[in-house]
Amino acid sequence: MNRRLIAMMKLIPVFFLTIFTLLLFNFADAQTTGGKISGSVLDDAKKPLDGATVVLLAAKDSTVVGTQLANTDGSFAFQNLKDNTYLVKATYIGFKNYRIDNVIVNQQKPVILPAFILSPIGKTLNEVAVTAQKSYIQQKIDRTVVNVGALISNTGANALEVLEKTPGVQVDADGNITFKGKSGVLVMIDDKPTYLSAANLATYLRSLPSSSLDQIELMDNPPARYDAAGNAGVINIKTKKNTVRGFNAVVSADYAQGHYGHNDESINLNYRIDKVNLFANVAYNEQRTFRRLEIDRNYFDASGDPTSSLKDISYFRPTSYNTNIKAGMDYYTSSKTTWGVVFTGDISRDHDSSPVYSLLYGKNGELDSTINTLNTSKNTFSSKGINLNYTHKYDSTGRQLTFDLDYIRDVSGSNQLFVNNTFLPDGALTNSQTLSDNLPATINIYSAKADYSHPLGGKAKIEAGIKSSYVNTDNAANYFNVIDNVSTIDYNNTNRFLYKENINAAYVNFNKTFGRFSLQAGLRVENTNGNGHQLGNAQKADSSFINHYTDLFPTSYFSYNLDSAGHNVLVLSYGRRIGRPNYGSLNPFTFFVDEFTYFSGNPFLKPQFTDNYKLAYSFKSLFTVAVAYNYTTDVQGETIHNTGSVFISTTGNIGQQKTLDFSVNTNLQPTKWWTVNLYAEVYNNTYQGPFYTGYLNQSQNTFSANGNNQFTISKTWGAELSGFFNTGGTYGQFVSIPTGMLNAAIQKKILNNKGSIKLNMRDVLHTFSPSGTITNIVGATATYHNFVDTQVATLAFTYSFGKTTNTPPKRDTGGADSEQGRAH
Repeated sequence: MNRRLIAMMKLIPVFFLTIFTLLLFNFADAQTTGGKISGSVLDDAKKPLDGATVVLLAAKDSTVVGTQLANTDGSFAFQNLKDNTYLVKATYIGFKNYRIDNVIVNQQKPVILPAFILSPIGKTLNEVAVTAQKSYIQQKIDRTVVNVGALISNTGANALEVLEKTPGVQVDADGNITFKGKSGVLVMIDDKPTYLSAANLATYLRSLPSSSLDQIELMDNPPARYDAAGNAGVINIKTKKNTVRGFNAVVSADYAQGHYGHNDESINLNYRIDKVNLFANVAYNEQRTFRRLEIDRNYFDASGDPTSSLKDISYFRPTSYNTNIKAGMDYYTSSKTTWGVVFTGDISRDHDSSPVYSLLYGKNGELDSTINTLNTSKNTFSSKGINLNYTHKYDSTGRQLTFDLDYIRDVSGSNQLFVNNTFLPDGALTNSQTLSDNLPATINIYSAKADYSHPLGGKAKIEAGIKSSYVNTDNAANYFNVIDNVSTIDYNNTNRFLYKENINAAYVNFNKTFGRFSLQAGLRVENTNGNGHQLGNAQKADSSFINHYTDLFPTSYFSYNLDSAGHNVLVLSYGRRIGRPNYGSLNPFTFFVDEFTYFSGNPFLKPQFTDNYKLAYSFKSLFTVAVAYNYTTDVQGETIHNTGSVFISTTGNIGQQKTLDFSVNTNLQPTKWWTVNLYAEVYNNTYQGPFYTGYLNQSQNTFSANGNNQFTISKTWGAELSGFFNTGGTYGQFVSIPTGMLNAAIQKKILNNKGSIKLNMRDVLHTFSPSGTITNIVGATATYHNFVDTQVATLAFTYSFGKTTNTPPKRDTGGADSEQGRAH
C-alpha cells in the first residue's frame, strides 16, 4: 500500500505541472496579436467532418498561406494573419469542394465565417453512389483510425483477421492480441467493453464478420474519458451505422474455402420516420477450422543430464455456429434531445473432437510409451445486453450532456470428456483413465455513467464525467472420475468461485488550441473494491480475499505546428493505465488439456500499472514517425511451471516490463491508380523480476511491418496486395520465431455500383505459422509449433438498397467500459 501511495504522490506533480503549463500558454495566447479567421466544416446533416482539409490562400495570387485539418467538432482557425484579402477552401474525400472568396482581415480583427456545408458527390434524391474511398489510415492527436472497408482483402474476413492486418497489432494462434509489443490491450465494441476472457473474446471476434465493421480506433494512450483499464491501450472496433432517412439496408454473403469450408451472412437495416429511428444488424456464420499444435519437451536432472523427452501432437477441428444481433431505437424528442435504447445478443455453440498423441521417450531416445487422449467438448455461450442512453445538446457551441445505463448478462457452459489410454511400444494397453467435467459460468454486469462537455472561450473546452460499475461472477468447475461408466466427484479439482467487484470513477479533461499550439490534459481517479470467495467441498476448506485500492491516472497531449501552414506537427503525450486481472484468471480452477498439460487460475494476481510516453512527428498526415517508451510494474502474463512432467499454465505477475518502440507510418500515391500504406516498427521488450526459476531477465529486439497496395484498374474494377511480417520477439517466458502473411484480392462493382463481387485469397504462400520456445522452466526445455488454417479463398457478394437522405447519426453508446474485457 505504501508503494502505491508513493507512486500516486509522484504523479500528482506531473498533473499540476501540466496545468501550470496550460495556464502559462493561456497567458501567452492572451498576448498574441494578429488577425484570425475561424469557422467549421459540416456535412449537409450538420455533422462535423472531422479531418476535412481547409486551405487558406491569398486572394491576389492564390498562394497558400496555411493548411489545417478540421478538429473533431469540424472547427478550424488560422491565426496571426496580416491585413489582407483571402480565399478559404475546404475539401473532404467523397464530398464536393467548398470555397468562399473575398475574406477580408482588416485591422487584424477576427473573422468568424459561416459554417461550410459540404454535399456528398453523386448524391440524388433517390440514391447515392460511392465515388471516392476513405484512406485506410487516418492520424489524430490521441488515436489512429483504420477504415476497415478501404481494404478489399477484408471482405469475407472476421474481426480477428481484420485486427491481424492492423498496424501495430499482432494476433497469435490462440487469438491472443498484443499491441505494439504489449499484452493487456482493452478491446471495445462501439466504445463498450466486450466483458470476455481472452479465449472467449477470440471466439466472439471470429464470429463477427468484417461486413459489419466500419472503423478500428487504436489508442496507445487514450484520453481521460476512457476507463484506465488496458495497460497496452484501447482498441475500439466501431460497427457500421446508417445515417440516412427512410428505409435502407446492406446485405452480404460469402463462402470461404480453406482446410474446411465456412460461410457468413449479414444484414444491416435502418428505418427513419419522423422522430423515430429503428436499426438492426444481424449476422450469422458457420465456421470449421483446423490447427495442429506440436510441443516438444526435454527433461533433465539436477546435474543437467537428460532423463526423458515428450512429443505432443494435438489436432483441433472446432465447428461453431454463431449469431450476433444488435437492434435499437432512437427517439428525437427535439432537435436537441435524443433518447435511445439498444439491445445486443450473441449466441454461440461449438463442438470439437481434439485428439492428442503423446510420445514419451527415455533418456537415450528410446520409445517408452504412447498416450492417446481423446478430448471431446461441447460449448455454449450467450450474451444479452440492454443499453439506455440520453443525449442533450444545450446550444450550437457544443455544450452537451450524455448518460448511459447498461446491463449485460453472459452465460456459458462447457461439457468435456477426456479419455486417456497408455500403451507400451508393443501396443499393449497399460492404463486407461476417463475424466469428465461440467463448467458453467454466469456474469452479471451493471454500469452507469454520465459525461458533460462545455466549450470555453478562446478555442478551449472542458469535459467531465462520472461512472460506477458492479460485476457479479459465478464460475463452477465440476470434475468427475469415470470408472465402468460410473461417475464419482473429483474433489481435488472440483470447485466454485464467486467474485464481486465495484469500480467508481470520475474524470476531468481540458483542451485548448492557441496559435500553433494545442494542449489536452486530463485526470481520472478510479476506486476499486473486489471480493473473491472460493467455496470448499468435502475435502477442501473455503477461502476468500478482499482488494481495495484507489489510483490516479493523468493523461496529457501537447502538439505544436512547426510551420504556419500546419504541414509539420509534433505531438508529445503521457498517460498512466491499469490492467486488472480477468475475472476467470482469479479463479483457481484447473482445466485439463491432456495428461501432461493443465491450465489453472491464480487468486493472488495483482493489477499491473503502466506509464506511457510518446513523441511523434507527422507531415501533412502523409508521414508519421514516433518513438515511445512504456514502463509496466507487476506485469501480468501467461507463465508456465512444471510439476514433474506436467506443465501448468497460469496467469502470473512476472515483474517489470520496459518497451522502447520506434515506428513509421506513411500513405503514398505513386500514381492516380496506385495507393500505398506502409507501417513498420522496431521495439525492444525487456522483462525482469522474480520467477519460478529464480530471476527472469529476458530481452529481445523485434521488427514488425505491414503494408497494403490498392490498385484502381477502372471505374468498376479494383485490386489489392497486402501482407505483414514479424521477426519474432520475447513475451515473458515465450520467445517467438519469424512469421508473416501475404494476401491478394480483386473487386468488381455491379448493379450501378450498389453491389460488388469480391474474391480474396488470404495467406497466399501459407507462411503464417506461430512458433517459438518456452524459457525459464525448472529442469526442462520446450518448443511449440503451430500449423494454422489460414490459407483461405473467399468469394463474397454485397448489395445496398433503399433511400439515402441523410439524417443525424446515432450516438455510439455504452457505459460499461473496461469490465467486459475481463469476464470469465
